[in-house]
Order: sequence, then structure tokens, then C-alpha cells
Amino acid sequence: MPFTIGVPREAAPGETRVALTPDAAGRLVKKGAEVAVERGAGESAFASDAAYEAAGCRLVDRAAALGADLVATVQGPVGDDVQAIRRGAVVVGLLRPLDDPALAGQLAARGVTAIAMELVPRSTRAQRMDALSAMSTVSGYKAAVLAADLLPVFFPLLTTAAGTVRPARVLVLGAGVAGLQALATARRLGAITAGYDVRPAAREQVESVGARFVVLDLDTAGSEDAGGYAKALAADEQARQVELLAAHVATYDAVITTALIPGRPAPRLITQAGVEGMKPGSVIIDLAASNGGNCEATKPGDVVVHAGVRIAGPLNLPAQMPVHASQLYSGTVVAMIEEFFKDDAFAVDMADDILVNAVVAHEGAVVNERVRSLLAPA
Repeated sequence: MPFTIGVPREAAPGETRVALTPDAAGRLVKKGAEVAVERGAGESAFASDAAYEAAGCRLVDRAAALGADLVATVQGPVGDDVQAIRRGAVVVGLLRPLDDPALAGQLAARGVTAIAMELVPRSTRAQRMDALSAMSTVSGYKAAVLAADLLPVFFPLLTTAAGTVRPARVLVLGAGVAGLQALATARRLGAITAGYDVRPAAREQVESVGARFVVLDLDTAGSEDAGGYAKALAADEQARQVELLAAHVATYDAVITTALIPGRPAPRLITQAGVEGMKPGSVIIDLAASNGGNCEATKPGDVVVHAGVRIAGPLNLPAQMPVHASQLYSGTVVAMIEEFFKDDAFAVDMADDILVNAVVAHEGAVVNERVRSLLAPA
């Protein structure tokens, strides 16, 4: 029998993406796999059942999609769906194992090999599988558009018969993939942009997208880990960072915060007092809301007003752009499957440098040390 890849409809509330678009699924069909798509799985991402059939996929019910040899998901199985996955199967998805390790434990107990796409290492070979960067690109773009929508002023410079309107000033805190995309998008919309990151090496990247780099008088030695991600500052330096940032934040119309360390509460960058120092009508878009927020006044999943400042804490911006978000995400999933699809099956090689990082559950156990430590009893 052919190797089967199941694509269930996402069950997480508000999730509109699909793990494999018709084009992506078609690539796997050509590799010799049978792709079983739950009817309606792509509907919220504007991918019709007819498009999947035209790509060579088979339309099935939910049980058949979850019962495949490999189950491709966006956010992983939810609730009773875990028990519908057969023992020995492979589950691929954005499983958030460092923030919600319980799912990894459930999949391990089920005897499932679970691959967390956000744990794919940053390496040249794994670049095509970097789902986290792909989704951060979507989040950064959408954050800038959301800021423009909420701000009561124009982003670009406008000269009209009625007078000249100065361009908006936008500050982005955190210069990872999301932050750089937010800066680039805000600039394309006509704003004057600036970016800050605790990593001095980020300066060149910020300036490459036309933004000014904000320099604070901080000791940032050792602020970057081996993977290129920012590391948490010591408590005294963190407090000083907040104090120094407040003076900069007060001078901008819109602030987009993107500082997030998986598995930890988001670092606090803007206090209530910092919000109160901003001009009424200003906007904060907090992309770290899912982990508590970079702003003290953020309410995850909501838009609140404090001291005349609107603060948005979106939880899943890629789901607001399901067509391109699904296209980008499914490209990384296909790359993962193609890399390890050998002899008409998905080969789990735990000696491989990609899988040793990304696999969180295998052969009945949680195998990722960080995830295992989170599940250990106190």
C-alpha cells in the first residue's frame, strides 16, 4: 500500500490555515505518496476540495485523515484527535512544545513520532524547513498593516492643497524575522522607521531595511545564543533597558514589539508608565502577547486603550492571512517530508541533525530534553 499523508481540518479555535495547499500536496503525490485530505480542510484558506482532487489527492473523512501514516497539521491535534492518530504514525506541526509541553507528552503516550516545526535548527540545510521564520514574516507584515489601520494618522508624507501631513514614526522592538519584516513594511507604507534589538549584530540588518538603529547604554555582552536568537538580559540590565526605552517609545506614533523567547514569559519592554508617556492616539502592536506580552498593559487577544494609547495583543496573525500563510507554511512541511522520504516512506533518523532537534516524541517517550524537563514533576 502507498504511504499515506493525512491533512485534517484544523480544530484549534480561530485557525484558518491548512497544513498543505493543493499545490504542495500535489508535489507529494508526484513523489508516490497518497495524500488524504479531510473534506473542507482548506476551505478557510480558500483552497477548495476540487483543487485538491485536481492535484491528485483523495478526499476523506476526519478519521481517515487522522489515521494516515503521517499527519500534517498547523497547530497539531486537539483533544480527542490525539487518540485518533494511529500508533507508529508521524505528526508534523507547530506544536509549541516549550510553551505547552502537554501535547508532546500525549503524543509520546500514544506512540507517535511528533515533529515540532518551530524547533527546526537554523542551518543552511534546514533553511527550507524553517516554518518559524516563514510565519514570522507573515506576522511582521500584518503587524505593520494593523498599526497603520489603528493609527489615527497617515503613515506616509502627504502634501495637499489643504496642507502637508508629516509621516508617521514607527519603532520596532526586536529585530528578528518578524521585526525586520515589520520595519520593511512600515517603510514601504511611507513611515519613518527605527528598530531596536539587544543584539548589537542586529544593527546592520535594521539599517539594511532603511531604518535607524536605536542604541542604548547597556552591557549587551553575551546577548545572543549560538542559534542567533536573543538571550534574556540579567535583571538589572533588563530594568535599565525598560527605563532607557521609555524615552524613545514616547517619541513614536506606533510601536511594534516582537521580543519573544520560546518557553519563557515575554520580556517586559514597556511599562504602564511607559504607555502613559506616549502621545494620545499612539498605537502599540504586541506580537509577544501569547507569552504575556512585551507591554505591561497588553491584554492577549484583545485591543485595549490605556491613557489614550491603543494596545493590540494579537495571538495568531498568520491566521488573518490564510492564503499566503498556508502557502509559506506548507512549503516548509513539504521540504521536511521530501528530505526524509526514502523508499516510499518517511524515515525517522534520530541521528540526523535536523530531526534530533525537531523531534519531541518518538517510540513512546518524550525525547527532547528541554520538553522533558518541562514535563518533569516539581
